[in-house]
Amino acid sequence: MRAGLTRASLAAYAGPALPLAALTLPLYVILPTFYAESIGLPLAVVGTILLAVRLADAVSDPLIGLLADRYRPPLGRRRGWFLAACLPAALAAYMILTPPEGAGGGYLLFWGLALSLGYTASIIPYTAWGAELSDDYHGRSRIAGAREGMVLVGTLIAVSVPAIAEALGAPGQATALKVLALIIVVALPVLTLVAVWRLPEPRYTGAALPPLADGLRQVARNRPFVRLLAAFVLNGFANGLPATLFLFFVARALAAPQMQGPFLFLYFLCGVAGVPLWLAVSRRIGKHRAWCVAMLGACAVFALVPLLGSGDLAGFAVICVLTGLALGADLALPSAIQADVIDVDRMATGTRRSGLYFALWGLATKLSLALAVGLAFPLLELAGFDPAAADTIGIGALVALYAVVPVTLKLTAIALMWNFPLGAKEHAELTARLARQTG
Repeated sequence: MRAGLTRASLAAYAGPALPLAALTLPLYVILPTFYAESIGLPLAVVGTILLAVRLADAVSDPLIGLLADRYRPPLGRRRGWFLAACLPAALAAYMILTPPEGAGGGYLLFWGLALSLGYTASIIPYTAWGAELSDDYHGRSRIAGAREGMVLVGTLIAVSVPAIAEALGAPGQATALKVLALIIVVALPVLTLVAVWRLPEPRYTGAALPPLADGLRQVARNRPFVRLLAAFVLNGFANGLPATLFLFFVARALAAPQMQGPFLFLYFLCGVAGVPLWLAVSRRIGKHRAWCVAMLGACAVFALVPLLGSGDLAGFAVICVLTGLALGADLALPSAIQADVIDVDRMATGTRRSGLYFALWGLATKLSLALAVGLAFPLLELAGFDPAAADTIGIGALVALYAVVPVTLKLTAIALMWNFPLGAKEHAELTARLARQTG
């Protein structure tokens, strides 16, 4: 559908985002802490392994993006690839979430690579599918908002699983992760089948794609995309640092380990509320300006974090609410803008290469989060921080990495995006030119 989707179709498309989110949250937030504290791997080892997994994506992401654009399984370039990838992704998630006794760095590395590959093969055709379901500037925001809203719901479920498991008489992080693994194994294939059954494969013109070298040069010449990608990486790194260090910050800086789950739940719950808020703002001032306003608000809030100390739970709850609201913009708006900048490439090449563009987008996402883990953990260890100790050594470094560095990164991203050249008016003109070009 070119202008938009019915509510039922929109829900069908957004559904698989729930298990995909439940699959990814543990890798970036829970697993680093779990493998360091419960499995006993050194912080630097965990950070290095997860960074290595992300660096492997530098090869796999563009390759899968190219394959998803060039080869058409029976169900299509988007639906076919997505359906084929969901089962391997679910299996890898189960294995990494349920490590056997004595699992070491090799186990984490192998299944981390398998999970990353399976997730990449799923998410690239899935997001490219969404970008091609509508050509409308605000319609794309609606599609991205529905998907990312479901991402946050899936994240809330993942955060809630430990408390639910404990309420059912099965406490412990290992048990909770096993429950989460079972949810993913069932939900991801089922919801993928529903989406494939309910939604159309985007129209494919059959136009010849440019050779790889020429195609990549065209991507580099797509200045709105390059600018958006740079801002997205900076903001992703800024978000990745507090996400990676969240559990440590609550347990050590606030001295409230029992509040880790409730604060995470509050943060992502406010993220769900933030999605429709920022979609409404974007309809008035444009997607890029709305995103900048959200990032500015997050900076103002993060600047207050160093003022918190042990036991300042009410203050941190307010910070979780406000930064959670800003998260809604970080999730929904950049990916909607991404669909718009792909139209610049369509104008230049005459083809839809959403797979390649979302592969590069996904790679940027993973690298920014990997930098957060790969740099934050070794720096904490260098500062003398011990996650198992009760002293205050390294707390200053923890606070700086959690709050001060992200503000600097976000301000740089805002500078890149404030006068972004592709707003609603410019995109309407581009769409008209594309319509004339395709006849």
